Amino acid sequence: MRAVRFERFQATPELVDVPDPHCPRAGVVIAVGATGLCRSDWHGWMGHDPDIRLPHVPGHELAGTVVAVGGDVTSWRVGDRVTTPFVCACGTCATCLRGDHQVCEDQRQPGFTDWGSFAELVAIDRAEVNLVRVPDEMTFDVAASLGCRFATAYRAVVQLGTVGAGDWVAVHGCGGVGLSAVMIAAAHGARVIAVDIARESLELATSVGAEVVIDSVDRDVPALIREVTSGGADLSVDALGSTATMNDSLSCLRRRGRHVQVGLLAGADEAPSVPMGMVIGSELQILGSHGMSAHTYPAMLHEVATGVLRPDLLVRDVIGLEDVPQRLVGLGRQGGVTIIRPGLTRESAPRS
Repeated sequence: MRAVRFERFQATPELVDVPDPHCPRAGVVIAVGATGLCRSDWHGWMGHDPDIRLPHVPGHELAGTVVAVGGDVTSWRVGDRVTTPFVCACGTCATCLRGDHQVCEDQRQPGFTDWGSFAELVAIDRAEVNLVRVPDEMTFDVAASLGCRFATAYRAVVQLGTVGAGDWVAVHGCGGVGLSAVMIAAAHGARVIAVDIARESLELATSVGAEVVIDSVDRDVPALIREVTSGGADLSVDALGSTATMNDSLSCLRRRGRHVQVGLLAGADEAPSVPMGMVIGSELQILGSHGMSAHTYPAMLHEVATGVLRPDLLVRDVIGLEDVPQRLVGLGRQGGVTIIRPGLTRESAPRS
């Protein structure tokens, strides 16, 4: 099969021919219909993830068709249309038995612990626990876009953030996960403030439901949010991942507000100083969000199927495998979602 592989961290990946993946006894092999190009893939390529072993094929947001089924799998058949969370759980550890598959003690992650979906085929183990059926009316582009950024945002805003109608929600960083959080919060009746440094990203945030947008360049973001909300946000999400945005998110909250950390903090920001005096004095809640369990997908899928949520509006670009190496290397914090279709060529690619 064709796959995008890198031999060294921070070296330009190459589109190469590699052996087809072996089908695990408890897993399946999926013909990749679509896969997302995510900032987390860039972090992996940079060498920020200790689980990656070289050479490596990235890619963790995926959807496609089952083409091989292991002998221990009973719930899935060749031809099934499926997707999977980026955290693949074991289903048997104490954490999984509590239902918290997204923080499984023995988790596997396509594109990190295992070769991923920047390829024509990908193997997914523990299929009974981790596969999610894709409705016939849902495109693979949309299904793939749910796997990391959208599902993580859904869990952050709905399951962990317990957003309610009328809540003020601040979203710091309007890349793929941030725009997803804006859309989800607005769809659940919240009043959303979007924060970013890029005009295009703020315009996208407005188009998917932000009531207020703030250009954060040389601005006191927490003060502006407290002014707009007459006291502070009920829920604030750091969707970017930096010491500055984390502190802005905490500082913009009302008393007893909720901060959810979604954006990965790496490099110099890996272990930030937290203003714990403020956290204690205002009884703030600090929550981390790490994906979403496969068994909790139905509520999100229902909202997508009924048009309450429109993740298709976040897809801004569609490319083939041959374009991935340069796009991964040059990946910034742009708004919207880029989808890779392994079967797409430059000649047949739709104009973005």
